[in-house]
Amino acid sequence: MKMTAIDTLKTALHQSQGFFMALVNDMKSDPLRQPTAKGGNHTLWVVGHLTHSEAGIVSGFLLGEPNPLAKWDDLFGQKSQPVADASKYPSMDELLAAYDKVRAATLKQLDRYTDADLEKPSKAPEQLKAFFGTIGTAFSGIAVHQTFHAGQVSCCRKAAGRDPILG
Repeated sequence: MKMTAIDTLKTALHQSQGFFMALVNDMKSDPLRQPTAKGGNHTLWVVGHLTHSEAGIVSGFLLGEPNPLAKWDDLFGQKSQPVADASKYPSMDELLAAYDKVRAATLKQLDRYTDADLEKPSKAPEQLKAFFGTIGTAFSGIAVHQTFHAGQVSCCRKAAGRDPILG
């Protein structure tokens, strides 16, 4: 069986999600743990940020529509900063439910494209074209972004004194 570019993107999205969710699920009991003594992105913020970002990439860069999670711009948008106060955020359960809904929409949108469509330009703003300039790079960017932030959750786990998940 020949693997298509769409198949490759789906694999990347599933792999990044699997690794990320293993880390997040382990940190549900300590979601505000920051990775360093000087702060940093805690797990709760990372889940919200990735959910907000993915919704924005699909809605904005692919469909040319507003982010359906724009209500969270100040909490999780590009220039937001994590705070160690749970009352400032939606609950982890709410964030994970939103994440599941957003990821399902992402995969549904990916199913609408052919391999040839992946080369078409996205609607990403000029300053983000290097990372999200085509339909294909928008989807790969989602997986890379998730993997990047999974590393931060891994550091939160380390700060919490937990052993690595993968050895």
